Amino acid sequence: MGQTEPQGHASCCTPGRAPQPLGSPARPVPPDVALLPLTAPAAHSAPGGRPTAAPGAAPAAAPVALPGGTFLMGTDDPEGFPADGEGPVREVALRPFRIDAHAVSNDRFAAFVAATGHVTETERYGWSYVFARFLPAAARRGAPRPDGTPWWCGVQGAYWRAPFGPGSGLEGIGNHPVVHVSWSDAAAFARWAGGRLPTEAEWEFAARGGLEQARYPWGDELTPGGEHRCNIWQGTFPTHDTAEDGYAGTAPVDAFAPNGFGLHNMAGNVWEWCADRWTTDHPAGRRSNPVGPRTGSSRVMRGGSYLCHRSYCNRYRVAARTSNTPDSTTGNLGFRCAYDARVS
Repeated sequence: MGQTEPQGHASCCTPGRAPQPLGSPARPVPPDVALLPLTAPAAHSAPGGRPTAAPGAAPAAAPVALPGGTFLMGTDDPEGFPADGEGPVREVALRPFRIDAHAVSNDRFAAFVAATGHVTETERYGWSYVFARFLPAAARRGAPRPDGTPWWCGVQGAYWRAPFGPGSGLEGIGNHPVVHVSWSDAAAFARWAGGRLPTEAEWEFAARGGLEQARYPWGDELTPGGEHRCNIWQGTFPTHDTAEDGYAGTAPVDAFAPNGFGLHNMAGNVWEWCADRWTTDHPAGRRSNPVGPRTGSSRVMRGGSYLCHRSYCNRYRVAARTSNTPDSTTGNLGFRCAYDARVS
């Protein structure tokens, strides 16, 4: 496997799509499919009684204007994964740009589909990966699972509108991030919204929130003063999530305090697609507006997800990164949009 390819960790974060769904024939998702009585993950309450799934419309996704400038990208953090290409630390200069304050929500994606008739790649393939803990026993039994990561199940009929499989829906989670979307689906939405996917450098600059070389978007301590700042796994992965941060599964797109740039959930909740193709070869010298390699079979993902845990996938740090094939989809992978700066 070449240097511009994933280094074998993608399956733990978001399993890649096989040419066929783990040996099963691909079948398009039928309309109004309803076969199993699936529900969203069990509810938990956040500190102060905040519900995990706040019903109602998603918050307005007003892009935040960022000034650009020079920052130190990457890390040599001993808690990092050198094989992922997190280093070396290098100076990167960016032009001004705008970026969504939130990941794209189910409600926003539904508006896009209603306006354009877009059919996602997941619907065309007929299946996607769902975290096993979110499935009833009847659905887990016999579900195909990737080698080495049995907490993922290939579920026929799982897609963005039925995120836990046939019979599930979006009631109460309209303001949670859309999932089960491929890189191409995300890029199509971004074009419709008048934007694009952020470059990896733009994403990291935005996630840092003006802090230089901090481990997280808010600083170096994961839970300052005992306060949870992101939606990740607590407990023993993958068998027991205490949901001490208030959420089992996804959280609303505006959950938790924003970073210094006013951006929510740049760590945890869902992985986010970036525009760049994957590489682990980063020149140490200063670069301006890097866009990644011109060729490669995988795309960069950033931010970590609700399944990340220090013991297994400590990739909710700002400089952490992973990748997957652009047609891959899971229940913990979404995106946000970037936009060129307005010309006054």
